[in-house]
Amino acid sequence: MHLSRRQGFAAIAATCAAAMGFALYAQHGLGLEPCPLCIFQRVGIIATGVLAGVFAVFNPQRLAAKLAGVLVALAALAGGAVSAWHVYLQHLPKDQVPACGPGLDFMLETLPLSQVLATVFKGSGECAELGWTFLGQSMPFWTGLLFIALIATALWNAFRKA
Repeated sequence: MHLSRRQGFAAIAATCAAAMGFALYAQHGLGLEPCPLCIFQRVGIIATGVLAGVFAVFNPQRLAAKLAGVLVALAALAGGAVSAWHVYLQHLPKDQVPACGPGLDFMLETLPLSQVLATVFKGSGECAELGWTFLGQSMPFWTGLLFIALIATALWNAFRKA
């Protein structure tokens, strides 16, 4: 079976929609509240999916298809970097875990965005907790693997022969 580039971008968008569906199920169905780094991983999934969806609709060709694939891959790379940082924080020894800070909602309402981002990426105690696991690995680990697959798929879709 041969997929067109349009179908490749649509598959990426559908995968991101499914991932967000699971994230919302985990939050509202399983009662797992997302930490600030989880929220930023969701932003990465949404950005990747929206870009892929736009490119599925507009179906860029030749050089534009390559640029589109790279943009989708960059969005996924940003989300993957957040996942990697999150996994790193989860594997720190207990005495090196940063203290819990104020919630993301409070920070967004009271602090400038640059300070919110700096605070979030330092991590907090809640980001280091291992709440949900599957096959012994945390959700940020699995999200990181998803981002790797999205990057690979976007680049393959961009640089393959049509």
